[in-house]
Amino acid sequence: SLLDTLCTDSYLDVQKTARWFYQLVRAIWPALPQSHNWHLKLLPSRRSCLFQVTYGIERFRIEMLFGVQRGDSDIFVSSQPGYAGTPSTLWSESCAVAEMKFFQHIARRAPPDSLHLRCLQLFTRLVLGIGFSTYTMKTIVMHLLNSVPVSQWRRRNFLRRLGDISVNLRCCLEEKRLNHFVIGNERFPQHIRLPLDIASAEPPNLFHHLAQHPAAHSQAMSEYQDL
Repeated sequence: SLLDTLCTDSYLDVQKTARWFYQLVRAIWPALPQSHNWHLKLLPSRRSCLFQVTYGIERFRIEMLFGVQRGDSDIFVSSQPGYAGTPSTLWSESCAVAEMKFFQHIARRAPPDSLHLRCLQLFTRLVLGIGFSTYTMKTIVMHLLNSVPVSQWRRRNFLRRLGDISVNLRCCLEEKRLNHFVIGNERFPQHIRLPLDIASAEPPNLFHHLAQHPAAHSQAMSEYQDL
């Protein structure tokens, strides 16, 4: 049965779901027109479906994550692991869709020459190889987009907004606190649907580890100076 195929003890199993999807792709691929020119290779992955497609010298790697929607909200549980050794029946809560809809909300209101995405791209590249995650920078930019009018992200405001991002990162490091952007954010756009427990929760502190470990905080401040 499908229950036995996808579940372990009545819980949806990520690894079984990935294996089932792999089998579907392997069975369907030969019937697709693309199979005549493109070579599909299935790559090992425990909590997602990882493919490599090749056509001549062109090569692309595609990773598909699985998600289950919470009711009719924009919050999902995801197959992406929350930590090393995550059990196969444990799915992590994800705000990725809600965050994507927030950026769509900003794009609809932003002027044509808005550089808010350029600001985000620049800082995510700057932190490569440093201790700050791309999600940290994304969170800081989202908070700024929610407080600075979209009309002030134009080309002429570019350097000022870059300065704002840098200053906000420093302030968050000094305070050892960076609130999650979606969870518990009273200023989050109302039309993006959140479950009540997510909307009313206390915002998690993404810099909690800095408050708990002085050595980690000192290292983060040093890395900020390098940045």
